[in-house]
Amino acid sequence: MDAYAVLETGGKQYRVTPGVTFEIELLNAEAGQDVVLDKVLALSDGKELKIGMPYVQDAKVVVTIIGHKRGVKVINFKKKRRKGYSRRVGHRQELTVASVKSIA
Repeated sequence: MDAYAVLETGGKQYRVTPGVTFEIELLNAEAGQDVVLDKVLALSDGKELKIGMPYVQDAKVVVTIIGHKRGVKVINFKKKRRKGYSRRVGHRQELTVASVKSIA
């Protein structure tokens, strides 16, 4: 079994393994920088699983920022029949594309 970590960032939880590329909420970092994420909820080295309460002590995940992008557009549409009321609002989330460098 491979090593993995469950980390929390941007109010969401992600299960990551070394070398995987994933999208997270916007981080304030430039492309090419290494960022240390220390809110690790669970950590496995392949044999033993450590679960934090709420976070695992001295555990960290180092990610390399690949770039920033915007997510898909989400449309919110409201309408009331026979009243002439309709409202359309769109939203695109700012995202950071990151690659896991190491889990410790």
